[in-house]
Amino acid sequence: AAALQARQAAADAPQQYLTFLLGGEMFAVGILNVKEIIEYGNLTEIPMMPAFIRGVINLRGSVVPVIDLSARFGHAPSEAGKRTCIVIVEVTENDFRHDIGIMVDAVSEVLEIPASEIEPPPSFGARIRADFIHGMGKVAGKFVILLNIGRVLSVDEIALLASVAGGPESGATPGA
Repeated sequence: AAALQARQAAADAPQQYLTFLLGGEMFAVGILNVKEIIEYGNLTEIPMMPAFIRGVINLRGSVVPVIDLSARFGHAPSEAGKRTCIVIVEVTENDFRHDIGIMVDAVSEVLEIPASEIEPPPSFGARIRADFIHGMGKVAGKFVILLNIGRVLSVDEIALLASVAGGPESGATPGA
């Protein structure tokens, strides 16, 4: 019974999310993943990377890859505008912590979305992969897509995609 109560308490705890716009839709990521928000710019492009990796930035001495979320979702790459930002999120995978930047059209606000206002992801009709969606949050009568940022920025998957996109340069020696 104690485990059930703990689960219920966790479910009732208000969850804070950073909401942002991307391609005219409202998305959100859990605030605990967000480290900072910086203006878009000073990207160094890296050749032979998948289209959704816009490049890297130097963030206080560490190299942080920047993902174009729109391209990651299989849509057209984002156009950088006046309000384009890079949200620095921390992803933990296999006990490693990675900082990854995500390029968004505009950061909106930090909202509390209680678990009671979150519905499971739709099984169809969404414009992005179902496993990228943690749930649909209801905010003022509108739906906000809550991203499963660990899935969206799966380091293993991105590394795999990068090596596939890299073609022959990814370690295979021609003529070997």
